[in-house]
Amino acid sequence: MLKLTRWFLTYFFVLAILASSAHAQATRTWVSGVGDDANPCSRTAPCKTFAGAISKTAASGEINVMDPGGFGAVTITKALTIDGSGGSIAGIVVSSTFGITVSAATGDAVVLRNLDIDGTGTGTNGIVFNSGKSLRVENTKIYGFQNGIDFAPTGTSTLLIEKTDVHDNSSAGLYVNPGGGSAHVTVVDSAFSNNLYGIEASGAGAIVYISGITVTHNSVGIVTTSGGGVWAQGNNRIMNNTSDGSPTGYLPQYSGTLVIY
Repeated sequence: MLKLTRWFLTYFFVLAILASSAHAQATRTWVSGVGDDANPCSRTAPCKTFAGAISKTAASGEINVMDPGGFGAVTITKALTIDGSGGSIAGIVVSSTFGITVSAATGDAVVLRNLDIDGTGTGTNGIVFNSGKSLRVENTKIYGFQNGIDFAPTGTSTLLIEKTDVHDNSSAGLYVNPGGGSAHVTVVDSAFSNNLYGIEASGAGAIVYISGITVTHNSVGIVTTSGGGVWAQGNNRIMNNTSDGSPTGYLPQYSGTLVIY
């Protein structure tokens, strides 16, 4: 009887370990246009949506796109990278809501790379940032929303936008409006066009640096309110807007190594 009891205890202990392993989060997960969120999000059994993959991705992990598809809206609450470079179109298509929401912890860094975020003309914000240490948006298209990017951190946070096209949004392409802390934003090699405002910085904690960007065909190119500032460095093209506006000031060209954060 004692041996049988030990056998059952060992059996259920092994089952518990296997169940725990089955639900463990992976450092790298995958999504596919023909995936299924019931899958473990591995390369051979990918998930269907970013929301399905995020629950199976460990903090500081990465979600990768395998092929073209629409992968749905997602809320990010931890350090994470979403990289759409595996698909010719790594799409998020929404209406009357947000595309990507970042509400992470103060030490969390989030990276969004190679995405196509479409608000279909009724979306609220393409990307809204509420909290986290930092956000990087690289090689991404954002259009069809009220605000393309709404950067409104409650603490002190940084944003880097690089090689990104933000266009055809009914309010701002980039709206920087910190809710309590300060927002340090760097925008390089990007374009803002056919928005109501190209770039808007609002509030004393809103600090935006621009370099090598194009701001064109907006109702107003550059807007600063309530103490916000947009500082220009390098070869920016702010032109052909109904009203171009102007940067708060101009910085000398920097010849050293640029460390953004």
